[in-house]
Amino acid sequence: MAERYAYVPHRLLRRRVRDIASGAEGELMAVINENVSDSAVREHWVELAYIRGATGREFTTAVGSVAPAD
Repeated sequence: MAERYAYVPHRLLRRRVRDIASGAEGELMAVINENVSDSAVREHWVELAYIRGATGREFTTAVGSVAPAD
């Protein structure tokens, strides 16, 4: 199995964003194309957004669920 992740550029990096799915807001810290497969036979990659909330803790969500905070 090759690398488990790769950083992806995103127009909202280091900006305040909202997770549409949960309604939580924070700063978009990274977007990562991550290999979440459980075997080397079949790889499964997903793009995850890492958002740092007001408490300082980061959470992940699907990149499609990220929107600029108003």
